[in-house]
Amino acid sequence: MRNGLPAKIVRATMQPRGNRLNRFAACLFLSLVVGPFAGVALAADRPLAPVPPAIASEHFRVTVDGRETPVYHAALSLYFLNFDARKHSKITVTADTDDFWQKGVEVQPWRLGIRPKRAGRTISFTLDGPAKVSISRPGDYLANAEMLYLFANQPEQHAPTAARPGLRYFGPGVHTENIDAAAGESIYLAPGAVVFGSLNIWGVDRVKVFGRGVIVYDGPQNPADDDGWMHKRNWHCIVMDNAHDISIEGITCVVRSRTWQIQMKDSRRIVFDNVKVIGANEGNANADGMDWLGGGDTVVRDSFFRAADDIFAMQTSWEGYGPAAFALQGSPVTNVTVENSVLSTSISNIVRAGWPEKNFEGGNFRMRDTDVLHMGLGGCGVPFALMEFWADPNGRGQSAGFHFDNIRLEDWYSLAQLRQPTPGIRDVSFTDVAALEQPPLVASILSGEVGAVALDNVSVAGKVAQAEADARLERRNGAAAALISNSGPEVRIVSDAGLVRPGQTVHFEAIGGDAASGLHYTWIFGDGTTAAGRKVKHRFPDTEGTLRDGTGRFRVLLHISTANDRHSWSYLPVVVSEALQPAQAAGATEPGVRFTYSESGSESGLAAVRKGVAKAIALPEDHRDTDYAYVFEGQVRAAVDGTYSFLLIANDHAEMVVDGSQRVTLPKPFANVCGLAGNAARAVSLDLALAKGAHTFRVSETHGAGQDDFRVLWRSPGGAWMPVSGDSLSHEQEE
Repeated sequence: MRNGLPAKIVRATMQPRGNRLNRFAACLFLSLVVGPFAGVALAADRPLAPVPPAIASEHFRVTVDGRETPVYHAALSLYFLNFDARKHSKITVTADTDDFWQKGVEVQPWRLGIRPKRAGRTISFTLDGPAKVSISRPGDYLANAEMLYLFANQPEQHAPTAARPGLRYFGPGVHTENIDAAAGESIYLAPGAVVFGSLNIWGVDRVKVFGRGVIVYDGPQNPADDDGWMHKRNWHCIVMDNAHDISIEGITCVVRSRTWQIQMKDSRRIVFDNVKVIGANEGNANADGMDWLGGGDTVVRDSFFRAADDIFAMQTSWEGYGPAAFALQGSPVTNVTVENSVLSTSISNIVRAGWPEKNFEGGNFRMRDTDVLHMGLGGCGVPFALMEFWADPNGRGQSAGFHFDNIRLEDWYSLAQLRQPTPGIRDVSFTDVAALEQPPLVASILSGEVGAVALDNVSVAGKVAQAEADARLERRNGAAAALISNSGPEVRIVSDAGLVRPGQTVHFEAIGGDAASGLHYTWIFGDGTTAAGRKVKHRFPDTEGTLRDGTGRFRVLLHISTANDRHSWSYLPVVVSEALQPAQAAGATEPGVRFTYSESGSESGLAAVRKGVAKAIALPEDHRDTDYAYVFEGQVRAAVDGTYSFLLIANDHAEMVVDGSQRVTLPKPFANVCGLAGNAARAVSLDLALAKGAHTFRVSETHGAGQDDFRVLWRSPGGAWMPVSGDSLSHEQEE
């Protein structure tokens, strides 16, 4: 502490700020958070707060440094727990069935480098300091996912113990009421406090809500339709109307019904700090994380969102659907900053602005230093993205200034969908954005009056974009060309090639970058260990892999930072195995891969239409739109020993088999709220330690409805994703 203030707050106030919004946020934080309780001592070793039985679940039990507790049931199959962070806290999570973790464990964000130990139904790991952690089984992140969120909070430093003038106090236990905030009031939700109701901050100023308690909203909204947009009291977990100078810190907001979670209309000078927001419903829709209906001047800091729709949505007004409602002008949304947060959604965009047929004006939105764990698959009119501006058709309004800096994308769909017929969107930038592991599943689109879009040091699946095509960025209807540059620390990973066995020393090296710029290198090996330096050595412990799924694949990340706060992230899969998958013996071969194309049109089902040899595993332009199937069979040649990655992308049922036994499958598609089954491209990967030589390859796709984004990509050791085509393909000659 310095001058009686926590060091974290001192650093926040001393940092230079780029605009009045951030200076305001620092002052508001100090006056509302520190001022009323200055001098109150920090609890030395507060025990875990009890979880009220009305919201407790035994699906998971958690211990924190030996103290055991059930967890909170949020909504559907989502669970969470808040506790005080400590250095080197030992965490265990025990599921209620022995086989729950049998197929592996996924801990996110990846940058934390957490790889739990597994012993039957229990996993364990160490957590260092404050963090927001998502735990699930590999690939289980859509609407019906079973997910546990652990929120290790900075310990409260000024926690009141009772009500007093100007302070409303909710102690541990269940409270059933809607909270209507009064002007100048402070509201404290103690650890273990659960309020079943809504928080209304309506036409008042200078309100502070804080603590570690929970608000659970489960309203009367129609579960099969969209009336969650309505702006009225008691209709959302938190709702603001013409509110100003508002601070909300530390609490958890849970929404179980089909409604927007936090809705703000014409409200300004708002700070959300360490707020956790979790929403899910059976319809998997209309549970936005945070919406602005006009207003802004908002800082969202160190927060967590799990939404069942857009995480952040901006519109000048929203009074329902139809021409009369769409014609309403509303107020601009300006000056919004989201920083140091963790974001996950089951269906939609990370950030959306505008709406077809409506007016939207606004800007000066900035997101920085944030982890995107999950982005929605598919689309509603246009595909989902990190940033979607959906004004097509007939949207209107001028907007400028949407900036994304130092963003990590894990399970993602596309970078940007900016579609504005008139009059225009300007000044949209993506700087130091790392889309880890996989390429985009669909193209990013700039359409209409869109200009001054810039990508600087945007890394897509390990390759820094040097042109629009590298980011799979397309332009339509007169959109201006994007400015592509790389002023950040461009560095790639190289490692020893060949077979990597457990305990074998592997050399890693960062290649590229300007040594004079003071680069700092942090390696995260995916096995729970890290290292620093441009060149490092490492030994992987086993063949279980980062996800403990038995694949042997370890996610190796390299984080490069500079003295002037620039960042790059690189990703490299390393398969640890006792032996390489041997090359397959073959007779005389010919270039290309054999294919069989079939169509349905009779009661007997699919019937072969033609067979032939193709130069690539890709659909030809003359295939029909629906009710067909393709099978590709042949060999793919590994040029050297080492780790090879394969990626199968399709909208419908598809399967890929390598060497007759290594198999991955995309099941029949699901129908989401915005379209028929098949409108979402999905991906499945296979990482193998292959010996140099030919390996058999079979890919099949059956397409019944929806779009078709079928692709098969692969990546050789140290290489980039590319189509499986050309000289790498062959097939045996027929006798």
